[in-house]
Amino acid sequence: MDVLQGICFFIAAIIALGGAAGVVLLRNPFFSVLALVLHLLALAALFLLLHAQFLAASQIIVYAGAVMVLYLFVAAYVGGVDEPLSPSGPLLTIGPLFAGALFLELVIAALGSGLSAINSEGAKIDPGFGGPAQFGQLLLSRFLIPFETASYLLLIAAVGAVVLARRRRGLEHLDAETEAELAELAEPRPRPDAGPTPIAPGAEA
Repeated sequence: MDVLQGICFFIAAIIALGGAAGVVLLRNPFFSVLALVLHLLALAALFLLLHAQFLAASQIIVYAGAVMVLYLFVAAYVGGVDEPLSPSGPLLTIGPLFAGALFLELVIAALGSGLSAINSEGAKIDPGFGGPAQFGQLLLSRFLIPFETASYLLLIAAVGAVVLARRRRGLEHLDAETEAELAELAEPRPRPDAGPTPIAPGAEA
């Protein structure tokens, strides 16, 4: 790894960490989604440094493009931009403890394995590494079930967000009122221009 690749790696790593922190710390959901887009773009740069061109392109096109647009639509539909996010209860004590334990684990892993590989050349890369043929073979053979499961999870998450937004805004009451109005309109009513009701023969007697 030359000097330029090292500088690009640290810049992309800092942007990725900053974007991930922004997703958690920002209270505005729109800014949180934009921070996630920045994080995904930084991950795409890291994939390029690892010679995974196809994965970097799919990271930008699929996740930073299509999926983030879907998240923006969901955030716009859910609303609640001005509402403060103030967790209460056990989250105030369990959250920092869990974050500290995770950070300690990452530090131990980096000191145990990462520092010894800084001056090394890294693993040998095959000519077809990171290409569309290799990814297609892996996704359609070895990782077919996890790949399809992830796509279904994204779809379920989007549908669940829409359902929760309907309950939050009380749209189910609007739906009930709309159904009542439709049922009322469907009831048969006498025409205003209709004449008197004909009397059957013999009814007067």
